[in-house]
Amino acid sequence: MSLVGDGVRLVALPLFTAASTRSPLAVSAVAVALTLPWLLVALPAGALVDRWRPRTVVVVAHWLRAGVTGTLAFAVHTGHATVVALCATAFVLTSAETFADSASQVLLVELAGPGELEAANGRFVTVETIGMDLAGPLAAAALFWWAPAACFALDAVSFVVAAVLASRVPDVAPERSGSDLRGQLAEGARFLVRTPGLRSLVVAVAITAVCAAAINAMLALYSIQVLGLAEPVVPLLVVCMAAGALLGAWASPRLAARWGSGRVMACFLALLGAGFALFGLTPWLTVALLACVLFGVASAGWNVLSATRRQRLTPGPMMGRVTSAYRVLAWGLSPLGAGLAGPLANATSLGTVYVVAGSIVGLTAILLARPLVRG
Repeated sequence: MSLVGDGVRLVALPLFTAASTRSPLAVSAVAVALTLPWLLVALPAGALVDRWRPRTVVVVAHWLRAGVTGTLAFAVHTGHATVVALCATAFVLTSAETFADSASQVLLVELAGPGELEAANGRFVTVETIGMDLAGPLAAAALFWWAPAACFALDAVSFVVAAVLASRVPDVAPERSGSDLRGQLAEGARFLVRTPGLRSLVVAVAITAVCAAAINAMLALYSIQVLGLAEPVVPLLVVCMAAGALLGAWASPRLAARWGSGRVMACFLALLGAGFALFGLTPWLTVALLACVLFGVASAGWNVLSATRRQRLTPGPMMGRVTSAYRVLAWGLSPLGAGLAGPLANATSLGTVYVVAGSIVGLTAILLARPLVRG
């Protein structure tokens, strides 16, 4: 339910900002506010989650997001949603998300147990795809043209339902205490970087995050100018990615059980690189749709298995800190890829961005294949 709310917000908030202000600066400011907490808040949030009861953290985060989005819905309805209010709302909502995300990881690991982590992560990625990439955006698109405030009202309701449901989850993890927050933050980051099995994941996710941000930044422009799609049809590519993600989430635990998670992760990285390059090399719609399905299969499969490995290698008392540090690398480097994509496309072509990104990811898969297999 909360992921449906996230999907609604990720579509409705930038769209409302663009429609109400017509200002690129305003749209950019809200986009920065949406992602900035992953750089500023995620690490301390993870350390605090390791001290607190994870169920309480999730419930409080959902109630906070429900109140903030409900207030935003009222402001939009009454015409008082200024750019400052939109930025503040975006920052608070994502800040709360950093807490809920880390605490949810702790709950997932504790509830699933070591033997069921692949299956649990597969189900989680499936639900994430359905909620954030399909149900949320489709609901936002349907409601926005009727009344933008309705999008944020639905967002608030989704968080209320999520808070009620989360309060019924067993409180499986004990409350932990600690006094040196800075030391705990450093300990989590050091553990992530110094553990060989985690270090290979960090390198892979950092490189892939930069490349994925580059191709996502150019997706709409490439779809319109190269593929010749009308603007309302562009979301069709996202739907194809979501369909592929459902397949990848379902297949990855089964493939890992047969061939080993390391081999399968390396193959998913190679498949992702091939999909990126294929998208940019052949400007045909049918090929582009196939490439988008490959994006989804590879990214979801990698997410399921890499999350499982990270959870297995991370001690329970450090789960929140390590998860947050991992998220900082994944989200924190994204602006770099988006910033490089524009100059590269301007100097060469839009397709070159995809070919270069695919080549980098493919080379990463080759170089990290052995570390990933060793685990």
